[in-house]
Amino acid sequence: MPAVFNSCAEFTNWSRDLRAVCGNFSTALSDQHNLFIGSVHGQDVCGLELAHIRTNAGLISRRHTCGDGDDDRYCFLILQSSGHQRIRQQNQVIELGPEDIALVDSARAFEIEPQGLVQNISIHLSRQEVSLQLSQKQLFGKLSRNSVSTHMIRALVRSLGDVKLSNNYGGRSDGPALEQALIGLAAAGLDQGTDGQLGFSCVGHDDVYGLATRLVETSLQEAELGPEYLARRLNVSVRQLYRLFEQRHESISRYIQQRRLERVAQDLRAQDLRHESITQIAFKWGFVDAAHFSRAFKRHFQHAPRDFRQYPS
Repeated sequence: MPAVFNSCAEFTNWSRDLRAVCGNFSTALSDQHNLFIGSVHGQDVCGLELAHIRTNAGLISRRHTCGDGDDDRYCFLILQSSGHQRIRQQNQVIELGPEDIALVDSARAFEIEPQGLVQNISIHLSRQEVSLQLSQKQLFGKLSRNSVSTHMIRALVRSLGDVKLSNNYGGRSDGPALEQALIGLAAAGLDQGTDGQLGFSCVGHDDVYGLATRLVETSLQEAELGPEYLARRLNVSVRQLYRLFEQRHESISRYIQQRRLERVAQDLRAQDLRHESITQIAFKWGFVDAAHFSRAFKRHFQHAPRDFRQYPS
């Protein structure tokens, strides 16, 4: 009971902080997680407002807007850092994975549905300026994943979001130029449309295996990560995927678990994460059962997680 109460208190505080940074949102816990994880903080860079959001909440939504308030002044340019989430607006749905970028209109109702733990950076762009550059186009969509403009947005947003770097940036006079650059790049990315799912039937087995292992690395925080998830994302059959791993004397599930355990071990040794509990770290990397995690960790490292953290070798 105390753990549940604490999780609810953390969710309440996170929801309050989200509204303070991003505007009037409704939030709901996920029924897929026993432990809530979340943080949000705002950042001002040369007059541009950024929001750093990390959460495994079930739903973040804006049902309606007043039409004349602060909530309607912006469009959100969202860079998905990790995890996957689904965004619905104007009867359209877009799926965001790591490195994806979307533009969302704050003046219209929308829903964000995280699929497990997600982390993203959201930049608040003037809705009026975005409307001018996009003309008659709707202010919602996913940018082409591999366009030059999208790559440039990623680099620029990461640079703006890096507190150590941004502290050395110029004054607020740079803000309008940065905003115009981001809006122009976003418009170009939207013009090129979203990329379709790639098929890999014509590439070699080694290439598919490499793609699968890289996809594992970027999806470790997803609770649904497994053979079916990988096969669906790579557009190959589950049987073909099993065969590729078996040829290397590996099991897909064991490979995923090993990579998750190694990420947990890294975080347990990280001094800047001492404030996070072992359970929080385990859940962050896709484990959903604390007892199962502890057994798997001890088998792999020959030490219980608590001992591993307390007595580093």
